[in-house]
Amino acid sequence: MESKERIAKDLLDIKAVFFRPDEPFLWASGIKSPVYCDNRLTLTDTRVRADVENGLAELIRAHYPQAEVLMGTSTAGIAHAAITAHILNLPMGYVRSSSKDHGRQNRIEGKLEKGQKVVVVEDLISTGGSVIDVVEALREAGAQVLGIVSIFTYGMKKGLDRLREAGVRNVSLTDFDGIVEVAGREGYIKNDDIKRLIAFRDNPSDESWMGEAK
Repeated sequence: MESKERIAKDLLDIKAVFFRPDEPFLWASGIKSPVYCDNRLTLTDTRVRADVENGLAELIRAHYPQAEVLMGTSTAGIAHAAITAHILNLPMGYVRSSSKDHGRQNRIEGKLEKGQKVVVVEDLISTGGSVIDVVEALREAGAQVLGIVSIFTYGMKKGLDRLREAGVRNVSLTDFDGIVEVAGREGYIKNDDIKRLIAFRDNPSDESWMGEAK
């Protein structure tokens, strides 16, 4: 079984990715989504955790062999960055969503030297705004950001456009289309729902996919 398919099946098995097209979830942005994703659940399943962390390590070895330090996104990427850094014997730190209002008022936690080659570790990417904010913070601190590794990406046009405009590359263990394909084959969703799910991915703000239920 290929890595992308294995991770997709892992996430479905532990309900880290859960499809509910007939009863959409409400995102904080107000978007109604047929998909719920909680990759924190990968940490509580030892088999899936091993697949994910070893998979992230392999992505870094293959795509960013010059990496000198890993930086997790706060908060979901921190544990994945720490475990993956341990596998690769690399230092790690993390980037807060905003600077602390006490102590040294750090936003970047952990030692980071100017010019160091950094890979950002993220759990999932949808519209890309939060991870690009992390990349910009690292660049402002003098880091050379090689790119991003993530567990799962939606592949939304807005997110892809933002990453391209920011000049940053993302490599994911699996993606929305891959998970939808496995979910249909394994019986997690009906085949009739696949078109609706892809329509959501293509334009999340267009809710017409919700009226296509049979």
